[in-house]
Amino acid sequence: MSRYTGPAYKKSRRVGFSTLENGKDIAKRPYKPGVHGQDRKGKPSNYAEQLNEKQKVKFMYGMSEKQFKTLFNRASKMQGIHGENFLKLLESRLDNIVYRMGMSQTRRGARQIVNHGHILVNGKKVDIPSYNVKPGDTIAVKEASKDHKAILASLEEVNRTLDFVNFDKKKLEGTYVRYPERSELNADINEALIVEFYSR
Repeated sequence: MSRYTGPAYKKSRRVGFSTLENGKDIAKRPYKPGVHGQDRKGKPSNYAEQLNEKQKVKFMYGMSEKQFKTLFNRASKMQGIHGENFLKLLESRLDNIVYRMGMSQTRRGARQIVNHGHILVNGKKVDIPSYNVKPGDTIAVKEASKDHKAILASLEEVNRTLDFVNFDKKKLEGTYVRYPERSELNADINEALIVEFYSR
């Protein structure tokens, strides 16, 4: 199944979670889409809860099912807690790092910036959004793209970044300092349910 490219608000309402992480996508109508969106009652099954958790994280990071499961399997080979390792790998994607540094207000916008070749990793152009950034890597805007209107406009809206990345707005250059701590990531994600879903 290919990556979803439709309206983000619709998917956020479907899973009952702000996939844009700003709350705007579910603030106005915090119920499921469709004619019967407000009428659905009853407790969901364990499978439904696990599936919904998997879907909301997949939509949040804008990935296809194949990419998502491949990364999940890769996390299983790392030392530590499987679910937390999975979130660390998701956060280490280049499009997500660009988003976390404030160069875009959304991950979808960050993916486009990367796809169009505006980003350098350790001085080399990388146009693959799923590229795995390692702690210590330097992320910068290409010299020819330093007047990119969307990047500059987004940076004006950013007051501070999370502690696991730093970014110099004047140089348009930053560093992926370290893997994030679980406490720094979205508290509304229950990664244990995703582990249960794939462990069935």
